[in-house]
Amino acid sequence: MIDYVLIGKQIRSARRSLNWTQAYLAERSGIEPSNISHIERGATKVSLPTLVAVANALEVSVDQLLYTNMKKSSHVSIDSINELISDCDDKELNAITEIIKTTKSILRK
Repeated sequence: MIDYVLIGKQIRSARRSLNWTQAYLAERSGIEPSNISHIERGATKVSLPTLVAVANALEVSVDQLLYTNMKKSSHVSIDSINELISDCDDKELNAITEIIKTTKSILRK
């Protein structure tokens, strides 16, 4: 089952990370501003053409917007992690590795 509220939250998060208003996203994607609001709240079922237009405007992949609804989405998480650590030096990478090991151990208990 598709959770449109989660999709809306992903879109809102991506938009806010760019410091864009709903009106600006609407302009860039060719979608009515009121429709962007409905989509972000999960009040409407977003169509595939609309989802693609929004993803293109935000310069993200559709699977980034859908990954919370996907059973197999580890590639999206790995891509996000790679982006986050891409500018880290060796000291930072070692610290992050230790944090991940510890977190993984805690989560598996």
